[in-house]
Amino acid sequence: MAAPHDALSLNCRPPGALTTRPLRDAFHLPARDTSVAVARARVLDKLREWCVDEESSADAQLLMSELFTNAVRHTDSEKVSCELWVIGVRLRLEVADEGSGSEQIRTAACTGSAPPSEDEDGESGRGLLLVSVLADDWGVRPAHRGGAQENTGHAVWAELECHRTFGSDPASGPAPTPRPSPH
Repeated sequence: MAAPHDALSLNCRPPGALTTRPLRDAFHLPARDTSVAVARARVLDKLREWCVDEESSADAQLLMSELFTNAVRHTDSEKVSCELWVIGVRLRLEVADEGSGSEQIRTAACTGSAPPSEDEDGESGRGLLLVSVLADDWGVRPAHRGGAQENTGHAVWAELECHRTFGSDPASGPAPTPRPSPH
């Protein structure tokens, strides 16, 4: 039996059709820098499949990059779990790590402030600042991995408004070509 996130997704619906069922995708990747691009590409593919507009898709890709990068750089996780939801006009991304990490980063995420710089270029902490600018809302919660005793990781989530482009369903193929009129 297929897992819920591997089940066939809903196709794009015609204009005016209501989508009452949320669209969801979940995946796990190794906690490596090279996985960031894979996560970003997966988000783009799903959002295109779900007919989410380019601007919302671009923002979601950037959010996924920042959240995934933080999970890789600031924890001792072996894998990172990601979820993507579209519910009505809301898009939610969530990235969960497995292990402990920098408490400075976690505290900064909870308070919405950027942590002190950890590198010479001042790059550390800019990702969370970017998340706070792009997302309408975001936060951190304990990650639930199995039983209650296994809540060692954290899940960072971000939500933003998304727009759907129902008229441009890439899965429907090219528009039919008009037939020549018989003379």
